Parts: sequence; structure tokens; C-alpha cells
Amino acid sequence: EPRYTAADPAGRLAYVTDGGRGEVVVLDVIRGRVVGRVRVGAGARHITIDPAGRRLWVALGTKAERIAVVNVARPARPRLLGLLRPPFLAHDVGWTPDSARVWVSSGDRDELALYNARTGKVLKTISGDAPPQHVSFRGGRAYVTSGDSGTLRVHRTTGQVSKTTGVPHGSFNVSQGHGWIVTPGLGGGSLCILDAAGRLLRRKQVARSSHDACIVVSG
Repeated sequence: EPRYTAADPAGRLAYVTDGGRGEVVVLDVIRGRVVGRVRVGAGARHITIDPAGRRLWVALGTKAERIAVVNVARPARPRLLGLLRPPFLAHDVGWTPDSARVWVSSGDRDELALYNARTGKVLKTISGDAPPQHVSFRGGRAYVTSGDSGTLRVHRTTGQVSKTTGVPHGSFNVSQGHGWIVTPGLGGGSLCILDAAGRLLRRKQVARSSHDACIVVSG
């Protein structure tokens, strides 16, 4: 039951969560081969990788009681380091580009937790909109969507909110790339494109339901 993917910064490997087996599977995307796997716990779902490509955090469920921390310094032999208990039932996880923090969103309340990435300790919790929230990053900004509230919030990666933009209800997932932020609408099939400051540039109807989106840049 493959769920979500974290890409190694070097571009050769992908780390895929398998919710059914409770594993993280390491794929060589050039050769199309499985090169490693590690058991992390039932319900493995959202996943994030540090900018150096050496460590993963994995939420074990949509309302996760535990987050698995995995060492992938040797990708063919990934190693479970331990489990963290978040201050709420966790949903999404995201490593900041400066490597300093890991953001954890909630699946059961309107909060997010900011962790010290080195120590694994909670630095603070901040308020959010309705759960579940999803998070993506660009530079010193964090983009947090709430599909049930119909919002996209722009934060500093230290937590402060700088802007809130209304998006269609059901806009759960969020991705960024090349200076754009995109959020698809699971409920109504919309796609919203925003700039890096969180200003809505375009809303387009793309399907009856759109679950995820990414930005592809060709040279």
C-alpha cells in the first residue's frame, strides 16, 4: 500500500512509505529497483527527509500516535532510530530547508508542533486551522493548508503567520516549486496557483476531484 514519497536531494533515490507493511522502501529511481527497506510501524504515511539526505521522519497514520525517525546515511541499510510521541495525533511532517526544524501538523486539532530537528524535542506549538493540515516550504516560509477550513496560511519557518489566503474547501495537499505554490481541491477538482508570498494567481477547474499536484520545470 504505497502512500507518500520523499526524494533524496541527490536525485537518485526515493523513500516510499508502505502503509500495509509498515515499512519505508528505498527505490533507485534510475534503475527502477528496490535497494533497501526498513520496518517503521503500522500505517506509515507522510514522510520527510532532511536537506542533507541522511534522516527521515515518518508519521505512522493519518492520526498518528507515533512518528518514526530513520537513519538513511546508508540507503541500502536504513535503520530505525526510534519513535517520538507528538503532543497530539499527528498527520503531516515537513523538514525546513535550513535543517533546523521539523514541522508536524495535527490530525485531530487546530495545532502544529515545531521540533528541534537535532534533539527531537518540541520547541513550541502554534495554532492552525481545522485538521488535517499539510505543509510545504520555500526558503524561510512555510505554507500550511487546511482543506476543511479552505485556507492556505503563510508562516515564517519559526512559526509566525504573515498571510492567510482563502482557497476552495477541500484543498488539502500543498506543493511548491520554481516560486509557485499549488494546492489541488480534493472535493471539487480545482487547482489553485499562488506566488511565494501566498497571493492567489489563478484558480482552474481540472477534474471532478484532484488529490495531489507537483511542479515540473524543464530547461
